[in-house]
Amino acid sequence: MKSGKLIIFPAKYREKIMFTIITGAQFGDEGKGKIVDMMACEYDVIARFQGGDNAGHTVVAEGKTYKLHLIPSGVLFGARLLIGPGTVMNPRILMDEIAMLSENGVEVPPSRLGIDAKTSIIMPYHVALDGLRESKRAVKIGTTNRGIGFAYVDKVGREEIQMADIADRIRFLQKLDEIAPIKENAIKEMGGDPKIARSDVQEYLKIGKKLKPYITDVSKEINQALKEGKKVLAEGAQGTHLDIIHGTQKFVTSSSTVAGSACAALGVGPTKVNEVIGVVKAYITRVGEGPLPTEQKNETGEHLRKIGGEFGTTTGRPRRCGWFDMPMAQKAIDLNGYTSMALTKLDVLSGLDPVKLCTGYELDGKKLDYMPELSQDVARCKPIYVDIPGWHEDISNTGDFTDLPENARDYVQNLEDLMEVKIKYISVGPGRKQTFMK
Repeated sequence: MKSGKLIIFPAKYREKIMFTIITGAQFGDEGKGKIVDMMACEYDVIARFQGGDNAGHTVVAEGKTYKLHLIPSGVLFGARLLIGPGTVMNPRILMDEIAMLSENGVEVPPSRLGIDAKTSIIMPYHVALDGLRESKRAVKIGTTNRGIGFAYVDKVGREEIQMADIADRIRFLQKLDEIAPIKENAIKEMGGDPKIARSDVQEYLKIGKKLKPYITDVSKEINQALKEGKKVLAEGAQGTHLDIIHGTQKFVTSSSTVAGSACAALGVGPTKVNEVIGVVKAYITRVGEGPLPTEQKNETGEHLRKIGGEFGTTTGRPRRCGWFDMPMAQKAIDLNGYTSMALTKLDVLSGLDPVKLCTGYELDGKKLDYMPELSQDVARCKPIYVDIPGWHEDISNTGDFTDLPENARDYVQNLEDLMEVKIKYISVGPGRKQTFMK
């Protein structure tokens, strides 16, 4: 109600809604940051909906490289940026990012960035527990030791410190008094220093005071923006097969990385989504442990790693590299409901001949065209390949699909035909201008 009158939206209101979700279709590191940066100029609001600073989105623009971990990748444009309550945030990392951007001439005031009041805060004890737990695992997960998982544990356990808390001294100290004894005992039992549980309190309060003007209601902002006919882009972190529910358990991240989680995490109904874009590399990589059937521990793997610069944005760890895995792609398409795809790093395949494409698996004498559900079964799968003629030309300066070598076009077309989802964007290099529409 407004001024005593009922507001009635036109019948065509739904047609005008523009809510796009973008997620990684593999194990993360697919180049989502680059694609979001490219699309950002078309959107009014860009929101991060899950994960923490274990994610790393690299954006290259005007000769500068920006490595972002929390702030949405569209920061170089004028869109409103939002960090949703489904994320877990280390406030020190956020302050470092804001400072880094400022040093490069990009200011991020509260008018540009909003942080939901319910966003979980990563505390020093989360980081300590993460490292201690990983060190004691018989089978390593490959965690980044940044406290992400333990922050999510506290969210589910209703023992979290939220963004609104560190901006309120009394509430923060009261909550810490309740939670700290539990964390002290847990750290002590794992052989760590229990004093960590109450460390950096003054620093957090100082940061909380600075971030207080950034606090907002993300769900309300996004829904209002959609009602006003604005365009909203939801940016995911990590990749589909690292999803806490549907991924390659237990070698996964601590949040839901698939497109459906954007609605729950941001507080936007699924009927408002009209576009879901998947980002996929022309090959496949993963960081850390876990099954990767097409992994190449040979010269091919070294070529992909070296030419593709396959080292983690967050950790610097070398990524494991392999040929494109179609069974995994098919499952990602089902889990996300992609309406289109963005294909990145096609240029990295230049010089490889033939280019192999995994179209299925062999497991216990049976042929599979879909990824098994259990990780131990995925690890035992032997890939079934088809050979596609490669190309040797440098395609990094290509600006149109028709200008690609014939074999490169055939490779892209094979991917599109097998995925049965159109490839909308193709990237042939890290720069902003090295992406074009198919």
